[in-house]
Amino acid sequence: MESESKHDMQKLKEKLEVSDILKEAVIIFFTNVNFIIFTLLISLPFFSLMVYFETCLQQTLIETSEILNLPTISFTYYGSIVDFQMRDFTINYCLKLILLGFIYLVPLHLLELCSAIITINLASELRSEDTKMSLKEMFQIPISISILRGTLLTSIYVLLFSTSYLFGLLWIVINYQVFFKNLSYYLIFAVICSLAFSKLLRVYLEWSAMWNMSIVISVLEGVYGIEALVLSAYFSRGCQRRGLLLMLIFFAWGHFLRLFCLYIGGYKERNGVAAQVGLFCLANLLKWVVCMIYFYDCKERSLEKKVDEELGQDVTVVHE
Repeated sequence: MESESKHDMQKLKEKLEVSDILKEAVIIFFTNVNFIIFTLLISLPFFSLMVYFETCLQQTLIETSEILNLPTISFTYYGSIVDFQMRDFTINYCLKLILLGFIYLVPLHLLELCSAIITINLASELRSEDTKMSLKEMFQIPISISILRGTLLTSIYVLLFSTSYLFGLLWIVINYQVFFKNLSYYLIFAVICSLAFSKLLRVYLEWSAMWNMSIVISVLEGVYGIEALVLSAYFSRGCQRRGLLLMLIFFAWGHFLRLFCLYIGGYKERNGVAAQVGLFCLANLLKWVVCMIYFYDCKERSLEKKVDEELGQDVTVVHE
């Protein structure tokens, strides 16, 4: 019995690596059929809207590519005024961009948040109890209104920060494509833009892990808004590399699916986009289970470190 307790303590002190977190998340997700069915059911509204959003987005990306590849561009020395051929840049195109922005920021965000809250809460129950639940029991798990409101507040901050970084990445790409691509020294500018893009992407992925953890904290700990973000940053100290790698996996998977769908022309048919979005939604649910496990591990490491520091201070005082 003593040896078992020592083994458990030793296991707790072992830092979960990226592969360990993914393995535990896959076990929680795929070993309980009811959990898969339940999370997929609650994700149906998100899935339906996402199919429409992806179809419009991919069509818009094709149109944007055609516009940017039009014969450009005349520069004036003062003011760097760019004269585009705007024949395809119509009012309908602008309205489509506005519609995509609205869908992404409001209904899509809210539907994903609802799915995330339920998934995190249920995955935490399954992890702590280590027992299987029926679908009826899953539907009966209560979520308080205060948690919904508080998590919504946290998610608004997360959305503002993440959107700002995404606009930064988009700004770098547009600058290269529009302003620098046809210059005689384009290779130098390409290197500069690539370095800036990779640096900003790295920061974005590191912070994404922290932002997602703040959502988990709001759901499981009842801490909301800026306080949740501060607590998430505290728990994330020393774990940024793991968070970066975890977010990179899901970021790469989502964009691989989108680019592959664009490449094969899947946006022309709903079936292609539906398959892409289905795989994305499945990975998105798994991502929230991963974030929940990542949070618990970071929290345990942080608390253990705090205890060790306090014990070290006590020992120093005794020696003095």
